[in-house]
Amino acid sequence: MFQKNISLKPYNTFGIDVNAESFAVVTSQEQLKKIISEYKEIFILSGGSNILLTKDISRPVISLCTKGIKTQEFDQDYVLVTAEAGEKWHEFVLWCIDNDYGGIENLSLIPGNVGTSPIQNIGAYGVEIKDTFYQLKALEIETNAFKTFTAADCNFGYRDSFFKREGKGKYIILNVTFKLTRKDHKLQKNYGAIQVELEKTNNSDPSIKDISDIITGIRKAKLPDPEEIGNSGSFFKNPVISKAHFEQLKRSYQKIPFYPAGKNLVKVPAGWLIEQCGFKGKRFGDAGVHKNQALVLVNYGNASGKDILDLAQKIKKTVKEQFGIDLEIEVNII
Repeated sequence: MFQKNISLKPYNTFGIDVNAESFAVVTSQEQLKKIISEYKEIFILSGGSNILLTKDISRPVISLCTKGIKTQEFDQDYVLVTAEAGEKWHEFVLWCIDNDYGGIENLSLIPGNVGTSPIQNIGAYGVEIKDTFYQLKALEIETNAFKTFTAADCNFGYRDSFFKREGKGKYIILNVTFKLTRKDHKLQKNYGAIQVELEKTNNSDPSIKDISDIITGIRKAKLPDPEEIGNSGSFFKNPVISKAHFEQLKRSYQKIPFYPAGKNLVKVPAGWLIEQCGFKGKRFGDAGVHKNQALVLVNYGNASGKDILDLAQKIKKTVKEQFGIDLEIEVNII
């Protein structure tokens, strides 16, 4: 089952060329359980979309490619939809839209697989995974036993979950179940960019497909396609700062964008901060910052993971010096 000395360049969206001493593609839960019974120290690579590889991997590497989508009646208003971990996220979103199941249309064109979506509580345009999440099935590595997690068990936060903290490296997510609307869809369309596009076409009553098409268009215009240039989407989290800190910054930067983030807290777009520091569109060898979205770091061809990480640290240092804000890396560094 295992291949030896395999390059992981095709298996991570940054296109980083590191080596796996042993590598296997897994297409069933039974295969996975068998491997876990033999190896406790493994590395799961599912989609490779939220990861920066900086070194060769000596542990057995598993590419989880399980497929399948099934539905279960919930009530007259909702349906439960379960997708296996290896399903591509965007294809799953489109499948739901084709079947007129609403709730995740705002998450269109996010790279990666379904299995990794709860780990960082993926979100975009006013919607997060936790809004429609029902439960997930995981394999506990220590016991090789199945376990079901509810939303409460996952302890979701902003780009955060149990699986990024206490549960990190202890579980393999096998499938995820979402509770989606069957009718009277509750559209999240008040996000600025969506409203602008709806007004352009005088669309006052959009469908879930309309929302998905709009967001897909926006993302394609702003974000690079990993098939064309290596990247992992948003590299940094949008920082949350105190209102007092924000008011202080506003005296120097009157047009600083922001979003309310709770009592006396303000969220500031990390991309704007990075752009103000002069990094947008800059290239450092084969590592760079995307020309259209400063939140995205890119590999122009032969950058190493260390090259990308060094650039990220340089950006963090500059933003801290200029704004007094600590940027937090969203991508998993290996």
